[in-house]
Amino acid sequence: MLSHCSVFIATSLDGFIARPDGRIDWLDAANAAVPPGEDCGYGAFMAGIDALVMGRHSFETVLGFTPWPYGAKPVAVLSSSLRALPATVPDTVSLHTAAPAEVVRALAARGLTRLYIDGGVTIQRFLDAGLIDDITITTIPVLIGSGRPLFGPLPADVALEHVESRAYDFGFVQRRYRVRARSNG
Repeated sequence: MLSHCSVFIATSLDGFIARPDGRIDWLDAANAAVPPGEDCGYGAFMAGIDALVMGRHSFETVLGFTPWPYGAKPVAVLSSSLRALPATVPDTVSLHTAAPAEVVRALAARGLTRLYIDGGVTIQRFLDAGLIDDITITTIPVLIGSGRPLFGPLPADVALEHVESRAYDFGFVQRRYRVRARSNG
């Protein structure tokens, strides 16, 4: 069974997904400008997802959200340092230490084939493994100067095909790409 791995994420204009310490206060502040009822396509995106795959840093951030934001959707947390999940998380959350391809295979064996890949390092690892199929990036009009980057070094270029762009009246710009292929150079 083939899986489809998607990224749906926000970055500052200078390409960061969080401050160096993981805080996303700049994103929370920007979201205050979003009109009620507008979710920039997130609800529709989530409706087409079977499960989420996120790294430890993203998971630790999400632990602070009340209520749990993913309802009954399965969440796979990738970590080489966590040994157990907090007792407070839903039983839909599982801990994994395997490589990205093995995690995708394990989830597909459970019928979970439309995967939302979240978190900078996790996205980088899945991209490096050639597993990302599409990327939606919402750019927030703020410069934060330093932080955790969305993308990191790659062994080769990754060609993208532009699918669509949308500019929102409140300043966000969203771009969606299909991952085409990795080049040699």
